[in-house]
Amino acid sequence: MRKGPGTVVDMDGRELQHRAAMRARELPAMTLEFPFGPDYDVFKVRGKMFMFHTVLGDEPVVVLKALPSDSLALRQAHADVTPGYHMNKRHWITLHPGGTLTGGMVDELVTESYVLVVEKLPRAQRPVEPHAFGRGQR
Repeated sequence: MRKGPGTVVDMDGRELQHRAAMRARELPAMTLEFPFGPDYDVFKVRGKMFMFHTVLGDEPVVVLKALPSDSLALRQAHADVTPGYHMNKRHWITLHPGGTLTGGMVDELVTESYVLVVEKLPRAQRPVEPHAFGRGQR
């Protein structure tokens, strides 16, 4: 199983969560917290959540922030992308394992979720310039 940016990877749930967590760990000012208990890994930037991991039934999933238009398009294009679990269904998505998402897409979705949160921070608290960060980089 190759995990390059352009390859389709049939990731199991733990691999999906690991891929997303590894990308998140590369992001400036990211913290990992457990405010909802040990079953929820919550990734934040400056105290604001941009991703969390949990298990639904016996399926590990990743929940991310997304633009409403992107959220809809992703759900239409990928059966493994559904509305955000326990979140605003327009602004959050859930990534499920075993579908058509590539490793590169997971990385991009994590980065975009991070940028969406950073954009809402007061300018002095932003660890990166959101309009330039992550677009065409990596």
